[in-house]
Amino acid sequence: MGLVTSQIRLLYLQQQRLDLEYKIQLITQSKMTLSQSVSDLTQVGNDYDPESPTTKLLQQRQAKLKVLEQKLDMQMLQYQSRLKMIDAEYQSCLGMIDKNIQSSFTYR
Repeated sequence: MGLVTSQIRLLYLQQQRLDLEYKIQLITQSKMTLSQSVSDLTQVGNDYDPESPTTKLLQQRQAKLKVLEQKLDMQMLQYQSRLKMIDAEYQSCLGMIDKNIQSSFTYR
């Protein structure tokens, strides 16, 4: 019975790991898009007078995008730490499966 339970747990952990990896990939893509947007705003802002209202508006938008990027960084760190925990539990589960297989096929 322990072998079946370990197999189910292993499949669950594998699904969780794939889900977290997908979320990390989405965050990475979002950060790339944000970086491009900040770069575009910087280039547009260079065309205007530094004291113009348009430049100030662009700077505010840049600041908002940087805050959003920081939030994405924090979210990615959370996902990466959860991924490490899942990987550790996955390895532990593999060890339990190996022990269950060895004990099931050991002749005494």
